[in-house]
Amino acid sequence: MRSTLLRRAPAALLGLLLLLAGGCGSPSHLKSAQRLRYGMVFVLPGIEGSSIFSRNVAIGLSDGGVRSAIEVFDWTGIPLVGNLSLYSRNLRQAAELADRIKAYQAEHPGRPVHVIGHSGGGGIAVLALEALPPQNRIDQAILLAPALSPEYNLTRALRRTRAGILNLYSEKDVSLLKVGTTIMGAIDRERGPAAGAIGFALPEDLNARGRSVYAERLRQVRWQPRLKKLGASGTHLGWASRKFARMYLAKLVRLNEEAARRLANRPERRPQPPPQPEPPPSQQEEDARDSDESLRD
Repeated sequence: MRSTLLRRAPAALLGLLLLLAGGCGSPSHLKSAQRLRYGMVFVLPGIEGSSIFSRNVAIGLSDGGVRSAIEVFDWTGIPLVGNLSLYSRNLRQAAELADRIKAYQAEHPGRPVHVIGHSGGGGIAVLALEALPPQNRIDQAILLAPALSPEYNLTRALRRTRAGILNLYSEKDVSLLKVGTTIMGAIDRERGPAAGAIGFALPEDLNARGRSVYAERLRQVRWQPRLKKLGASGTHLGWASRKFARMYLAKLVRLNEEAARRLANRPERRPQPPPQPEPPPSQQEEDARDSDESLRD
């Protein structure tokens, strides 16, 4: 009986996602010219596409004081599970996001850029980071219950960030990220429990340099009951609540916004003038020197 319920749970939850999906992008005022001058946050929805959940994250960030522009980047194109299975298409969508990031950075150099991905969107966020050249690092990526295999090698993606990648995962996420990804596979097409349920692990073939990158730039937060007070219920959809975005995610983005502002306002060190050559001796100095030499003789 229990195993039957577990098999049916992903289908029931996917049905709920389908009902709640469609046409819920970020409000236009969150992409104003003033906000764009301050920074950029891309919110990537799960396999349901733009929905009340991605909208909640966008509005919650604004509620929490984020001053950057906020845009829901809908990478999906087909119904639900199909968005997990089309790996080549997902790579193209990730490359499109990488192009958007590069274009923004070219127009607004030095402004902070964040990518926040929920579920399948967390996997696309990692693929987008991998598509960036080294000179186009973003400030931080935040993964909310990512549908990506735990052993996925994050080294390249981690190197495309300044403040690293934060992975938020919950062992209570059974229906979609344990049973669901075991049956249907994750964004990287691996089957089994996803990193959004059990966290990322060090790949077995990771060298010392890669281990150092993981240690420096990967932070993981496992769901605990105390997070309920901040709006995260521990379920798959709980990470995408407006309250959690306001009380937890917004603080992370604001820290990077403030760091970028301080850096931009820091006065540049004035270059020191090059040392000047010694002036040639005057005629009086030369006469005095000749006189001293004559006395020594």
